[in-house]
Amino acid sequence: MIKEFKEFILRGNVLDLAVGVIIGAAFTAIVSSLVNNLINPLIGLFVQDGALTQMSVKVAGATFAYGAFLNDVLNFLITAFIVFIIVKAINKLFPKKAAEDTPVANEELDTLREIRDLLREKELSK
Repeated sequence: MIKEFKEFILRGNVLDLAVGVIIGAAFTAIVSSLVNNLINPLIGLFVQDGALTQMSVKVAGATFAYGAFLNDVLNFLITAFIVFIIVKAINKLFPKKAAEDTPVANEELDTLREIRDLLREKELSK
């Protein structure tokens, strides 16, 4: 069981995924800092309450922090846009190879066709 676990962990897919998660977490921290330290103060210049995250409305004793939600949406949109740009750049650098139009050979089907043809020849020769 330990051997199987070691093989699983050392597979390329798992290592690639681990690296992706670590880089993703660091990237999220950078985007959050961008939004909180640069974009929110800029929005605060135009909004009376100051920062976007402080915007809320109270209804019957409940506080709805729509500013925090908008902040999270902004974080998501910036992250998604940057990932889109990165993927687009990588696709340009490493274009996909054209898929070959040749059908995959099916040995079993070929064998059955040969048997059929041999049976036809045998039937015709009688």
